[in-house]
Formats: sequence, C-alpha cells, structure tokens
Amino acid sequence: MRRIQYLYFSALLSSILFACSDDVSVSPNNPELDDPADYAAEWYAGGELGTVFNYTSHAYEQATPATEQAGMYDAFKKGEYFFKKDYKNTSAGAFKGLGPLYIRRGCLYCHPSYGHGKRQDRYRADDMGNGYLLVITDETDTYLSSLTGMPQTMAVKPFKAPINEDGIHITWMRATDEWGNKFDDGEAYDLIYPEVVIDEDAFYVPLQVTSGGVITDVPYSNVKVRLESTIGIYGTGLLDAIDDEDILAEYKRQESIGVQLNPAMYSNGEFTNYYVNTLQGDGTKFMRRFTYAISRGSLQDGAGSNAIWNITNVTRSDRMYHYMTKTYAQVASKDPEVQADFYKYFPEQNITGDVETDIYNYLIGSKDVLKEPEMSDEDYKDFMVWHRGLAVPAARDLDDADVQKGKKIFNKIGCAYCHKPSWNTGDDHIKDPNKFFKDADNELPRYPNQTIWPYTDMVQHRLFMQNDIRTGWCRTTPLWGRGLSKTVTGAEERLHDCRARNVIEAIMWHGYSPQSDARRSVEKFRSLTKKERECVEKFINAI
Repeated sequence: MRRIQYLYFSALLSSILFACSDDVSVSPNNPELDDPADYAAEWYAGGELGTVFNYTSHAYEQATPATEQAGMYDAFKKGEYFFKKDYKNTSAGAFKGLGPLYIRRGCLYCHPSYGHGKRQDRYRADDMGNGYLLVITDETDTYLSSLTGMPQTMAVKPFKAPINEDGIHITWMRATDEWGNKFDDGEAYDLIYPEVVIDEDAFYVPLQVTSGGVITDVPYSNVKVRLESTIGIYGTGLLDAIDDEDILAEYKRQESIGVQLNPAMYSNGEFTNYYVNTLQGDGTKFMRRFTYAISRGSLQDGAGSNAIWNITNVTRSDRMYHYMTKTYAQVASKDPEVQADFYKYFPEQNITGDVETDIYNYLIGSKDVLKEPEMSDEDYKDFMVWHRGLAVPAARDLDDADVQKGKKIFNKIGCAYCHKPSWNTGDDHIKDPNKFFKDADNELPRYPNQTIWPYTDMVQHRLFMQNDIRTGWCRTTPLWGRGLSKTVTGAEERLHDCRARNVIEAIMWHGYSPQSDARRSVEKFRSLTKKERECVEKFINAI
C-alpha cells in the first residue's frame, strides 16, 4: 500500500511541480532540492523504513515499518509501557525504585504526547508538559558540581530535594529587535524570553564548582540559571543511523566555505571532542550527535538511554548507582531529620551501625548496599527497542503550490545551509558505547541505506539570542514532524527554551543579533512579501 502511495505521489507531484510561478532559485548547496523525484521522495521523511502516514494526535508514537518487519512490535509496545507510566517509591513491581532524588516521575511529563516540552510560567516537576531542565552555572558557564548536570527538584522522604521548587521563579520578558518587531510592510510580531531566578535559600547544597580536583565556592550573585526544554523523540533511531564519516564530512564542508564552528568540538578538519564511555564501555570514540550540546554520541548511550536511569534514579544492571553528587550525599548524611527516619525508609540498610555512614553509602551507590537492579535487563531492552523504533510522521501537503513556493524560498534565502534537508543513512551497524547490547544489530530496529529528511546539519551554530543557551552553541534542531505539534501536544513552541510560540517568532529570534549565524537569512526573510512569508511558514509546518 505504501509503495502504491509513493508512486501516486511521484506522478502527482511531477505534474504540479511548477504550478507556482516565481523567480526563486535554489540554494547552491542543495541544487537537487527542486528535482521532481525529491518532491515525491520527501513525503517519506524517515525513508521507507522509518515513516508512517499518520497525522493524528498519535502521530509521534508509531512504530517504524522496520520495527514491524524485524518482528519487534511486541517488544516495542512493552518498551512503550515504561515511557508512559509513572515510577513509584516501592520495592516491588515493574515501576519500582523511584528516587531517592528524581527529576520526574516518568517520561511523559517532559515529552507530552512524545513531543517537545511546553512553555511554562512556573517550574513544577509534576506539571504535565513541563519539559524544562534547569541549567545552573557560574558566571563562566561552568556547571555547579554540587548539583547534578540536570538538577533534581524532587525527593522521596526522608530526603530533601537539592532545590526547593517553591524558590524557582520564571519571568517572561519582552524583547524588541532593531526593526521594532515589525516587518517592512508593517506587520508586527512579538518576542519573549525567560529569566529564571532561584532563591538562595532554595538550595539544599552549597554552591560549588570543581576544576582539576579543586572545589571552589561560587558566590550566589554569580549563579546563572537558564532553561532547556526537551525536543521530540520520534525519529532518533534514524539520526543514529547516519554514518560518523558523513557527519564529519558535513563539518568539513562547512569549514571549507568559511562557517565558524565550535572549536571545542571541531578544528582544522578534525573532530576534537568525541563521546567516550569509560565507565561501562571500553573507551571507543564516537561522533557526538545528540542533545543541544551534542553531549552524546549514540542513541544506545544517549539522552533516552540515560534518562530512563537518571530522570527517575531507577538503577539497572549497568548503572548500579544513583544519579547523585557526593556533595549532596555528604549534606544529607549529616542532616538530623534524614538520619531520624532513614532506617524506616530503608530498613535493610543498617549495615555499619553508623547512620551517617549508611546514608552516605546508600546515596552514592556502594556495591555493598545496592545489590539488585530496579529495572530488569529485559525491560531495558524493550525500552530501547521502543526508543529506536519510533517512526517519523510523513511530510504533509507537499502537493500544495504554496508549500512548494515556501520550500524554494527556504532554500534561496539560505535556511537550508543549517537546516540541511536530507541525509542518507549508512549500513546502520548499531553502536553501543555502553556495551550493554551484545548483538545490537539483531536486538534493535535498523535503518540501512535510507534517504531521510530531518532538516538538520547535525552541527552546532550560534544565534546570540537574549539570555542565550549555555555556551551559545546549539545543535541545529531537526524540523521534521514539528508542524504536527499543535495537533499532537496542543502547543507549538519552538527553540531550546520554548520562547518562540510559533514559526515566525522562531525565525525572527534567529536574526535578533547581528552576530547570529542565521542573520543574513533572516534579513532576506524580512524582505519577503506577507504572502511569501506565509508560504515559508506553511512549508516548515508541512515537513
């Protein structure tokens, strides 16, 4: 049926391709994008092995054809169960083991309907759709080492959260760009961004950074707090299937045309900061590709694999320790209120007879204390089948003349330089830096030799926005499927902290600063007519 549909689209698109008359040319880096065959192929945003034709409120939660063809659909549905349900502070059952500290009770709080987090006016972990993670640093953008990288605001009694949520304050500020938030034709737009303050007395732990083994106190006045929201998780298995060599080639291509790249990641033709897992893995280097900061190098040891452990603090056989700082463990172990009720919380923990020592050993995950994993290996395998098996919704309305015009303009003004339309996956021999999967090619869905359309170059760039993302460098977020966000999640916010409430605001934030890597494209966007701007918006929402 899908093959018939593909052929039908091919014939249809060939006949209407030039129905929209204009003089827009194609970006020189993407001369193939106006080929009629590509209009037909692009309906399959995730290739034939990764695309589903589902545009409903369930569009983000479908299994890929590859998952079904591999006979893994039952495992996919079992794994989905662990994404959809809340974990509990119990010692029995499939969802046991929440805490002692945690960021969320379950995954849906951050990924409503499997999509992007929603903009929030307050920070509450239990608010459904709050995809925000707190980014807390000193004045040099160095993470506070006394807190976990993704700070926890929830705790199971008798423990106390490292940060009291009542002390977190989000204020949405208005921003005015140099054009007065107006296009040349007078149409206005709005720009907002979040300022976040955490009261000094909301911190349970001291404010510290560690460098070279030396711990230094950070004055409260030097603490910076920002927000980063989750993105949609569908299609990440397809991004994982892109060869490292092809990603490196994209860095080299951009370097060759003078694009400034993050020197902390790439320099002089070489990737300089590979992802390495020396704790569970063997130290093999992997090309970084996931998260805004490209902090992860493979889906099998990526954000989702990590999150099912550290967001809930549920241990598994390869992570028999808590997501925890030693600073917190030291503070909590000396807290009289924690000491008073600790053995009620964990009766079998009375090992040394010294409550301070027992609390500390429990929190840091001493092997003498944490002996049985809270998540079974089989459950984790099913979870990763689900994670790697999530499909991409097919593109929509590519036969619409306005969408086709919007695509041409998108290419002409340079958006496709960073939002690279398509990639080809490799043979997709699955990489696992964690060394958990012994035969990953046969245990997880694969996507070999597919043409996919994620609209990202997998590279970091800078926009220099007001109250910007940490370090200023941010991986180009894939655009595929985002046009369905309002249908699926009820919201359509974009950018790393949900400051853009629609496509137009997202585009204009790209040009807020003259230093922005996307500035020239936004200047060209501003010169368009209202109708042309609407075509670009319609195209972005169609892919």
